[in-house]
Amino acid sequence: MLNRIWVAFVLVGFLAALVQTAQGDLEIFSRVLTGLFDSAKTGFEVAFGLVGVMSLWLGVMKVGEAGGLIERFGRAVAPFFRRVFPDIPPGHPAAGSIAMNASANMLGLDNAATPLGLKAMRELQEINPQKDTASNPMIMFLVLNTAGITLIPTSVIAIRQSMAVQQGVAGFNAADIFLPTLISTFISFTAGLLAVAAWQRINLLSGPVLAFFGGFAALMGGLYAWLAPLPAAQMAQLIGLLGSGLVVSIVVLFVGAAAWRGVDVYERFVEGAKEGFGVAVQIVPYLIAMLAAISIFRTSGCMGYLVEAIRSAVLALGLDADFVPALPVGLMKTLSGSGARGLMVDVMSAYGVDSFQGRLAAIIQGSTETTFYVLAVYFGSVNITRTRYAVACGLIADFVGLVGAIAVGYLFYHGA
Repeated sequence: MLNRIWVAFVLVGFLAALVQTAQGDLEIFSRVLTGLFDSAKTGFEVAFGLVGVMSLWLGVMKVGEAGGLIERFGRAVAPFFRRVFPDIPPGHPAAGSIAMNASANMLGLDNAATPLGLKAMRELQEINPQKDTASNPMIMFLVLNTAGITLIPTSVIAIRQSMAVQQGVAGFNAADIFLPTLISTFISFTAGLLAVAAWQRINLLSGPVLAFFGGFAALMGGLYAWLAPLPAAQMAQLIGLLGSGLVVSIVVLFVGAAAWRGVDVYERFVEGAKEGFGVAVQIVPYLIAMLAAISIFRTSGCMGYLVEAIRSAVLALGLDADFVPALPVGLMKTLSGSGARGLMVDVMSAYGVDSFQGRLAAIIQGSTETTFYVLAVYFGSVNITRTRYAVACGLIADFVGLVGAIAVGYLFYHGA
């Protein structure tokens, strides 16, 4: 599946460039070539930038394993993970790494989530009988990762606040997208879980799974009741404190527990950190391959054609098309996080940060994930070349999440 999509991006982009050349755009291939080279450079820089963070977090996780906390954490979430990941052996450290990755993603801590996710993939590869083929637990983990729940869209809130100041919007609450984003990302997560569960024939009607959904609903209500009444500046401050405080506390807890057990903490940290460089370097070819194909598709104008086709179809059906200007954010987010961020800023600049389109773009940006980037990085880190149905399930979650974000945006903001 991933191979077909990659080839399609390249060939469709090339054909679109040929059409534009025939129409008189003699600069199109120059733009495509520049984008191609820039994407290769970006891929290397992203992977190289992961070296330090990977070394840090793999070192911390090695200390956590030596201190016994990863194993305990795995046992604590075992009831839920036994249902969702039935092929992971009881007590295996992958369950703890997956749970910690999910926790970091929920808090919007990308720098912490990616290394934890890569570590989880390496642990899942240990129990994978076919080393070049994605296993069932790998696919479930990646789809839930790409559709992961985001409790706090920290970066989106910060961008909205900055743009509100630039546009002179008085009394603007940059964090008012908190609950809509939370609902939208929960829709995406549920869709991804149901899609993979149906494919793998996993029965989700069990106490641990229902308890998870009930607990999450209670958590959503509690967080909203706590944060919603606060001014935007104070809310942003508390969100930052919550996220960074949690990460630092985990590091200190791991170090303290390992030292208490008489472990040589420094030696274990260095042992884990040494793995970081190798993992980051291994990602480079997979990441460059994916970014290059996406670049050809985007710079050739195919994304613009796709959006205009959707607008025409929506209008032909007699439906409201106010959401269409924000739609490119969701389509691009599947391909490129930085590209989607740029499109979100563009929508906010054109329509206003407090407009329906501006708010909807922010909700989409905060509640969707870069599916192809995640698949390339995570599968590339363990040399998986046969992805089976991972792409299909990931795109199902993306599509349902995008539709859900648009519906939630209309519910909360359209006509307001």
